[in-house]
Amino acid sequence: MAGIAAPRMAHSEPVIPDWVTVAGERARGYGMPAGQEAHVQRAIIEPFKDIAPSFSFSGTPHQRLRGTITPSGLHFEVHHGGRPNVDPEQHRLMIHGLVERPLKFDLDSLGRYPMVTATHFLECSGNSLFNAIMPEPMQAGCDVLHGLLSNTEWTGIPMSILLEEAGVKPEGLWVVAVGNDGPSLARSIPIEKLMDDAMLALYQNGERVRPEQGYPMRLLLPGYEGNMNVKWLTSLWVTDAPAHTKDESGEYTELLADGSAVKFTFGMGVKSIITHPSATMTMSGQGYYEISGLAWSGSGPIRRVEISADGGQSWAEAELVEPVLSRALTRFRLPWRWEGAPTLLMSRAEDSTGAVQPTRSEWKARYDPSNFLHNNAIQAWQITSEGMVQNVYA
Repeated sequence: MAGIAAPRMAHSEPVIPDWVTVAGERARGYGMPAGQEAHVQRAIIEPFKDIAPSFSFSGTPHQRLRGTITPSGLHFEVHHGGRPNVDPEQHRLMIHGLVERPLKFDLDSLGRYPMVTATHFLECSGNSLFNAIMPEPMQAGCDVLHGLLSNTEWTGIPMSILLEEAGVKPEGLWVVAVGNDGPSLARSIPIEKLMDDAMLALYQNGERVRPEQGYPMRLLLPGYEGNMNVKWLTSLWVTDAPAHTKDESGEYTELLADGSAVKFTFGMGVKSIITHPSATMTMSGQGYYEISGLAWSGSGPIRRVEISADGGQSWAEAELVEPVLSRALTRFRLPWRWEGAPTLLMSRAEDSTGAVQPTRSEWKARYDPSNFLHNNAIQAWQITSEGMVQNVYA
């Protein structure tokens, strides 16, 4: 009798669930999230749907994730001309221009080279664009407001190895990277960056790079704006000067408040967002909570994150969760008790160079009102007395 009762006593509930009484599912070739987690998806953002349907975004749902690594299927995407269906058997990568030995690679030949693995964030320079241009704060989640940001373990070939094999001539100071998609997106990159920590990324979180991330290969430039990390990479043209392509002289040039323009602002600024709690969430009553979020910088590792629960009048230093990596997302945490009163939550990050995240008014003062690129301003969340979390400007 005791032997029969023991399994029942081992369960937390007095009635054994139905799924315990039958055989489970068989093994499958590729694991998928639980069906109950089907709502954890990227937010589809199509601001130009009527005039340019192929220009579309999808935002990572940071408010539904923990840790720092973004699952491959939730990594944000930005497509200027749609996602091409690349045949890896026909795809080639050329290195040409001011080199001693022009080279052409297929996917198999690249697989012979020594590879490295590193964790880095990617952020579109247009991330947080709605907070930059909307006169009133949009009520949306982190996936829409700040979702053009993800963090991945990348594996691939150091770009320096390939360029050294090609033999860059002394006058080769820039490289124009071109993608194998419809718009043939092209960006000019200083040779110093490519010889430093750039990577030809072939794997993402251990598996082949996903199609929306540039399958079968993409360029990875740690800390640089997302558009420069050219997907479906097919050409590296070594030149003596930047090419001033449409993608860098038009779309990715910033207008300043004095009417001048600044270009080649490659690195992403120091930034942080609180993801829990954040807009569209509702607090479940007074008591203890953990304030948690993400911080990053294109210039190096995060040194400090501070959190304010009174609109910036006072600040408390948050815990940085190890490992704190250079040019990668860092998770920060702080225990906090909500007493039920209206509260204004903010976070501000500082990186290893001493750069500190600006307020929204400081950031806006630098630029023309039309600019939305490189918005790294402090995000404020208003918690109402009813526990609703809202996006506000502060």
